[in-house]
Amino acid sequence: MSASASLAVTHLVPLAEVDQNKVTPGVLGFIVFAVMAVAVWGLMKSMSRHMGKVDFKEAPDSKAESGAPAADPKPHHG
Repeated sequence: MSASASLAVTHLVPLAEVDQNKVTPGVLGFIVFAVMAVAVWGLMKSMSRHMGKVDFKEAPDSKAESGAPAADPKPHHG
């Protein structure tokens, strides 16, 4: 970072103490983290609602009900 850019940053943020040896996320980091947390919470809520609609029971096969043997998809050569 050049000296003029560093000076401009210190003038833009007069209330914040700028320490060159200390890096913190600041308010912007907190806002980004909070938005991501709310987005993940919303996605998980939506996923649980959609998973509640899923029926995990497999529909019975019509051929198995009639008693007819199922057709072998791969004939055995031997």
